[in-house]
Order: sequence, then C-alpha cells, then structure tokens
Amino acid sequence: MVKVALVVVSHSVKLAEGVVELAAQMAREVTFRAAGGTENGEIGTSFDKVFAAVDELLEAGHDVAILTDLGSATMTVEAVLEMVDATRVRFADGPLVEGAVSAAVTAQVGGDLAAVCEAAQAKELFA
Repeated sequence: MVKVALVVVSHSVKLAEGVVELAAQMAREVTFRAAGGTENGEIGTSFDKVFAAVDELLEAGHDVAILTDLGSATMTVEAVLEMVDATRVRFADGPLVEGAVSAAVTAQVGGDLAAVCEAAQAKELFA
C-alpha cells in the first residue's frame, strides 16, 4: 500500500517546521517535509525547496499532499504541480494547521491521496 506523505509550504521556515512538528505528534508514522522560506532563510517561498521535497518523497514511493499558508505559496505549488505526476501529487487547499493535522491523521490510518486531501479541505471540521 502506498503511504501518503505531506509537504508543508510556508513563507516562514519556522512556521513550516512548526506545523510539521504539530501534525507529526498526531500521526507519528506519516512522513512530512517542511518547505518554508527561501533558499537563504528569508521570508518567501522557493520553487526549488518545494520541488525537492516532493521529488524526494516520490522517489521514496509516497504519494504527496501539499498544504500552503498564503496565496503566493499556492502559486509556487501550482508551478511544481506542472512538473510532477498529477496522479501522485495534489494540492490540498485547506487551512494550514488544521488541514495538516486532519490530513496527517487520515494518512496515518491508511487514507489514499484523495482522502487525505479531502480531509485537509473539510470545511466542517474547522467551523
């Protein structure tokens, strides 16, 4: 069975790492990658960091759900999605923290990529 991994994309290195830390507490068997900030550690996003995280997880045999914090991070992810297999990598457009936790728990119990992304986006969970 293919396990779903999560990539957390944020403008902040610390925020991406913090979301991964929190979600990993709820789903210890899920693989995560934080892709926050620019290459030099500044606030912003990096196509190269996001692509490298996704590529590493794909090479390890995972399907990948990607979550973002703000609009330009989403644009970065959209550019990455053009370069990868859309059947194995998806953008989960939901709230970053709550969505990451919900997605991680769904992945932990064996949810497939569609279920993991749906869990990240389930608006009724965050009302």
